[in-house]
This record gives sequence, structure tokens and C-alpha cells, in this order.
Amino acid sequence: MADIMVHKFSFPLTCPPCHAQPNQQPITEENQHPGNQRQESGSVTLRPKDPKDNPKQANPEPNKKPTHNDKQSQEECKRTIKAYMISEKEGGAPSKPRPADSVFSHKTVFEKWESLQYEEQRPSTKRQLSAESAAKCVSVRKRSSVTSSREEPAKPLSPTDPGRQPGKACLPISSSSQRKPRRQLFSSTGVFHKVDTLAISAGRELKEQGVFSAQSIARAITQGAINELEKLRAIWVWLCHNIEYDVEGYLGLSPKLCTPEEVIKQGRGVCSGFSSICLEMCREVGVQCEEVSGYSKGIGHSPGRKLAQDRSDHSWNVVWVKDRWGLLDACWGAGTVNMETKTFVKRFDDFYFLTDPSEFINSHFPDEQHWQLLDTPISLEKFELGPLKTSAFYTLGLTLQQPTQYKITTEDGEATVSVTSSRPLTFAYELRQRDVQTGVPGQREVDSSCGLLSVTRQGMSLRLLPPDPGDYELKLFAQAEGDSGALRWVCSLELECPAVRQSQPLPANPYMSWGSGARAGALGVKGCSLPNEEPLEVGEGGECEVILHTARPLMVVCELAHALLDPALAKRCLALQIAAERLVCNVLCPYKGFYRLSMFVRDYSDGSGTLQNVGNFLLHCKSQGVNLNQLYPPDLGPWCGPGMRTDAAGLSQFSHPGALVNVPQGRCNITFHRTSPELQIHAVLSTEMSQKSQVKSGPGQGLNSETSHKDKASSKQDNSTTELHQEALFPLSRYILLTLTDSKVTVSVSASSPGVYRLGLYGRMPPQQEFSPLCDYVLRSMCEKRGDPFPCVYSAWGKGCVLLEPRSGLLAPQSWVRVRVKVPAARKVSVLAEERVELKMNKSKVWEGEAYTGSIRQIKLTAATSEAGDMAVLMTFDVLDLESEP
Repeated sequence: MADIMVHKFSFPLTCPPCHAQPNQQPITEENQHPGNQRQESGSVTLRPKDPKDNPKQANPEPNKKPTHNDKQSQEECKRTIKAYMISEKEGGAPSKPRPADSVFSHKTVFEKWESLQYEEQRPSTKRQLSAESAAKCVSVRKRSSVTSSREEPAKPLSPTDPGRQPGKACLPISSSSQRKPRRQLFSSTGVFHKVDTLAISAGRELKEQGVFSAQSIARAITQGAINELEKLRAIWVWLCHNIEYDVEGYLGLSPKLCTPEEVIKQGRGVCSGFSSICLEMCREVGVQCEEVSGYSKGIGHSPGRKLAQDRSDHSWNVVWVKDRWGLLDACWGAGTVNMETKTFVKRFDDFYFLTDPSEFINSHFPDEQHWQLLDTPISLEKFELGPLKTSAFYTLGLTLQQPTQYKITTEDGEATVSVTSSRPLTFAYELRQRDVQTGVPGQREVDSSCGLLSVTRQGMSLRLLPPDPGDYELKLFAQAEGDSGALRWVCSLELECPAVRQSQPLPANPYMSWGSGARAGALGVKGCSLPNEEPLEVGEGGECEVILHTARPLMVVCELAHALLDPALAKRCLALQIAAERLVCNVLCPYKGFYRLSMFVRDYSDGSGTLQNVGNFLLHCKSQGVNLNQLYPPDLGPWCGPGMRTDAAGLSQFSHPGALVNVPQGRCNITFHRTSPELQIHAVLSTEMSQKSQVKSGPGQGLNSETSHKDKASSKQDNSTTELHQEALFPLSRYILLTLTDSKVTVSVSASSPGVYRLGLYGRMPPQQEFSPLCDYVLRSMCEKRGDPFPCVYSAWGKGCVLLEPRSGLLAPQSWVRVRVKVPAARKVSVLAEERVELKMNKSKVWEGEAYTGSIRQIKLTAATSEAGDMAVLMTFDVLDLESEP
């Protein structure tokens, strides 16, 4: 039998990075934007930095004065700006700057102005940015790119353009028609393959050349872009592939990198580094971009934490592209952080490129409500209470039906989580109890027996039964059906259990899900007789039946688990029937409690294929169960009842289509038809205590004993009796009789005593020497009366021979016995008793007559095929002694 392949999943435990606190962003020339600027109809409007933006500069020290060089630079810059503005007012244009006249260009004016603002607030000594000192730095909450470029002039603002009025904040358009879903902007991110490839390869070349300027890189990676969307895509992909999250800087283990050039050169930075570089690059290529600060559910996030008590901890970007605002986070798109190893895990995530606002709001809450980009903005409280969903939750098409908040509270010790999916998925879960003192989830995972995971092609349902009162962390994992590798973390929830339910323990389930598996259909299973979610209640007799309906022939192997059931005993609790369109598993439950029945299949014709799990079913036995003495025989094969093997042999029209046959009177006849009369049939009867049956070849066409029959071969069979049948006078081979006609086969069985028997059917087609197993039947006799054996049959008893009377092979002494038998082609038939009796053939071609047993020990039935031929022994009957009892 093929091995069952069981895969142990390893789950990623990293979280999306939450980033530097806003008050940890250092003051640099690059991140101190000179103000909101707008170029319109050739005019320039300057808005100096408001001192209110920096509380430390609202009331500068009166004794602090700029140096002589600072004064000269201020006066020079002011004169230039004044001359420029007068020229604009008079309708003229400033003359072309000349170095000899110390005239500044338009760009130089802005750079000088920015430099002056920076010099006024530059500390006298350079700081080393540790975790403590960085907290004293000023954070710029939101900045906007200026749509200008040295190579591509900014376009005039249209009525729908989101440009700012001087000195006013840039607000998103509120019309829902402007918020097109991401799928309306592009069918899939695959359309950017050429853009992505160019951005990655160009970024690699620029790094080798030592180019670390955001502006130069932006121009190089967007050379092949044909519109703003492709420019934005190139910038975002470059950021995700060239900048890593600065874990050490975030933890204060190393100085934070502040300027975009430093971040690009070192290839690492915190969230503000990503968002500021994105802003600078968008500015360079003429894409309207904003920096947005707010709260996130990343590093250090704990469900239900009151975020209003903290300052916002993350920054990302919004961009105006294709007449709509879009959300993007290159920091989260670059990868995740493993806080156990304190390392960054590079993992490109396309989800955070122009994410739909309704999905982005799950993990990003902006300080300014309008940047939610939702028709109905949510409150911070609702954001705090929302379950944590990762990007994989949305990319896999999941919807959390129950619960709607992050915390679940058990009722009567039980809670339910349900998720729907847009396609078939594989699910798993992880439950860890939180430490009472620290609230940190424990290292040891709660046993899988505390949850009932049912998976369908439309989603999953998880019933949780925590083993102890307390708080738990629940993580859900999923992956597309058929995908290999570890499942992806999709959602986290909190479980609160005030009190546990007193119930019987569930069996461990290493295959995670209960019910039919999500891949059962793909593996050929059309349906199951059991419900997916509820356990099957086993009847008073302790037995049940599980049926899988199949779309094609399948091979099946089953596994039964219970806390008290050892593997050897578990095998004797299962009887499998493998048919072309269904698989039947008959189950015996010897103990009270819950059982796990796992079923594995492969294609029937693929003998080397791997068995795959298609279902794990929960069975509940409330009664004492079946008696251990009534389990199935230990030598039972995997082909019980009529099925694939009997079909292949040409057998049909079985009188008993199931694998189990109850024999209330101690006797039964099992009939079937064969398409080829050349097929030889052999039958074996055995019980638990009988010696192991062995199938050997025999000289006749029909054999019904465990060994070959020769003249008086049954004399050696008397030694095959066992302890269970010591009171019996005959071997089990005498309790089975085979009758074969042209097409019909009758297997007659007489139970020697109450118990469970295995009836094995075998067949062979000449010139085959060995018999092959066809199927097994399980016979259960409840009759207390010991059955009589059949006559001992010899090789001459062949096709067409039918015993009508007497059917018992044990005759009373000194009594008359009527004998009726059919023997085809026989010229004479006689009974050798105390006197020889010649039988006569009647009109029905039945040989009949009466014989007296007398005091002899054995009577023989003989026949000859010619008048002068020798008489061959067909069968013998045993005569009891006068003092013996049957």
C-alpha cells in the first residue's frame, strides 16, 4: 500500500512593519520642504514656512543672531526675490541670470530660501540619532510634490486638477465617481511587466554607477513610461526593490538615516524615508504626490490598543493619477519584519500599490480624515476594533463573515469564526494562549483538538473550544488550492474565554480541517454522505457508514483515531468497499467519545500515485460501542463487497451488494454471475482465531476449501481447527459449499458458532496458476445454535453439480436419507452406504434415491461418466456415532 503523504505546514510569523514615530524624524534640508508652491500662468507664489509648524521656532531666542555671512546671504536673497516679484508685477520677465551680476535663477531662489529657513533652526552641533534623541526631532506630517521637472514642464492645472490654492491644503475630491477601483485602472499588475523590468534593471545599474540622487534615479527609471501611471509604477517598484526597512534604526540600535541620498546609498530607511523619496521622485517626473501620516497596524500593534493615546506612527503616500487619488505604501510593499530575529524579510507585495481605500483603511488610518478616501469615513475607534487583515486576505478574495470585530468572546465555552472565499482555498489556523501577566502569546500552540475547521469550496468555518479560561491569539492561514509551500497569514483575532465547556476531548487532527476537504472535488470526490460541520452521531450499535461519491474510480485508505484506540485495533474497526462510483467505509466504534475518520484517495489506475487527504470526519459515539469480540476480522482486505476487482473479473448481479452480511439463522447463500465460464472461483472462510488462510491452486475448476482437494485431502484439514472451534468436529472448509453452473455461482455458508467471519472470494483464468483476491465479505452470525457442516467435496464435484438433498454433511446413524443431486454428463450415480444404492434420474434430470446409514461412519456419493467407467467420488457424508451429539 502506498504511503500517505502528510505535509506539516510552517507558517510565517512576521508582521508588516510599523515604522518610526513622527517625532523621530530628523531635521534635514531634504525633509524640510520650503512650503507649498504652485506654478500657474508664469507666476510664482511663495509661502514661507509657518513658525507654528515647529513649536520650537515659534518664539526664537531674542539673543540668538545669525552670523555675518548669514546676514549677507539673507539680504542678497531678499533683494533677488524683490526684484523678481517687481518684474512679475510689471508684466516683464526677469533677465537671464548672469554669474557676474550675482543674479539667481528661479530654482536657485527656492534653494536659497529653503537654506535660510533651515539655517534658522539648525542645531549648533550635529546629533547622533539614537532611539531617545530621535524622539526630539520635528516631524513633517504632510508634504506635496511640485509638478515641475527639468526635462518635462508641469502641465497647466485643469478644473479637476487637485492642485492647491496658495497657502491652502490640498483636499481630495469627494465625488465617489472619482474613486475608481484599482481593477478599473489596470486589469492586473502584469500589465506593468515591461515597466517593472526596466525599473529593476535600471536601478541595479545606477547603484553600480554610484548614483544616489532621487531626481537622477527618477528620470532614469521612468524613461520608458508613456503616462503618469507607468511613471508612478516605476518609482514604486524601484523603492520596493532597492530600499529595505531599517530595523536597527527603528529599534535605536544604530543611527537613523535621514536624507534621501543617505537612505538610497545605504539601501535602508524607515517609513518616512520611503515616503519622502517617493515624494521627491514624483516631484521630479511631474506626478502630484502627498505624504500622509497616521496610525498603522504593524510592529508593536496589539489588537484593541487605544491609538488615540499615542502619536501617529507611520507615513505613506497618496498620488493623483488618472483623475483620481490613489493610496500606496512602498515601505509595506518592500517586505515584512521578523521581530523574533529582528531582521527585515524582503517580500515584494503588489497589494500596496494603489490599494483600494476600503481595503487600505484596515491597516492605515490617516491623521486627516479626508485621506481615507472613503465616501463614509470611519472613526478611529472603529479602526482600533477592526480585525487585523493582511494583504493576503484581500488578494485571496476573502471576506470575514463572523466576527466583525477583532475580539471574540465564547458563549458556553464555544466561539465560531467563518470566512468566505471567491475561489477554492486551503485553510489552517493557529491558537496560542496569552500569558496572564504579560499578555504575550505563548510559544506552545494549543492542541488542534480544540478547534473544528470545516473547509468548503466557498470558504471555511472554525468552531473553537478553548481548553482553559483566558485570552488567546488566533491566526488564520490560507493559500490557493494546489499551491505548494507554507500557507500565508491572512488574519489575526483575539479570543476571550471566560469559562470552558465540560465535554469529551476531541481527537487530534494533523490535517487541520474537518469535513470534506476543499480539494476533494479536484481529486475526484463529488460528494459525501456526512455533513461538513456537525459530527456524525453513531447509533446504539456503535457502527456507522461513510460514503464518498466519486466522479472516477479511486483507491481509498482510511485512518481511525480515538484516545483509547491503538493503531492495530483501529484497523479492525474499518471495512472498505471500493466501487466505480462510490467509496464506502464501514466503521465500528468500540469506545465512547469522539473519533476522527480521515480518508485518503488516489486514482485507481495510478498504482504509484500518492494518497491525498480528501476529508476528516468527526464521529461521536454516545453509547458503550461495539464489543471488542465483534470487530472485523484481522485479515480483512481493502476490497470488501462487490467493487472494482469483481467488475474487472466479469462478476455481476450480486445478491448482496454490500460488504456486510448479517446471518441471523446461521446460514446464507451469496450468489452472483460470471461472464466467462472459464473463470474458476475459490472461496475461503476464516475467523479471528482460525489459522491464516492461504490460497493454493487446485486441480478442479471449483474449489471451496483452504487447500487443494485430492482424494481425501480433507483428512489433513482436521488439524486446522483452532481454540475457538475446538468444540467443532470439522474444519472451517466444511462450512462452505460452492455451486457453479454455466454463469451462476452460489456460495453457501454455514456458521459453526456465533461470531464474525471473513468470506474471501478468489478467481483465476487458465493458464494462471495462482488465485487472485476478488473481494471479501464480513459475515456476522448471531445464531446460538451451532451450524452443521457441508459434505466434504472432492475434485470430481465440478461445474453443473448441484446438491439438493441432504444439505448437511452430518447424518444420523441407522436412518434413511433421501438423496437428490444433479450431476451433468453422468451415466450412473450411486450412494455407497451399508448397501450400494443406485440413484435414478427423473424427468428434471435429477438423480434421486434413498440410502440407509446403518452403523458405518461415512457415506460416499459417486458417479461415472460411462457405463463401463470407474466410479469417481463426488462427496462424502459423515455419520455420527450413536453416543455422539451433533
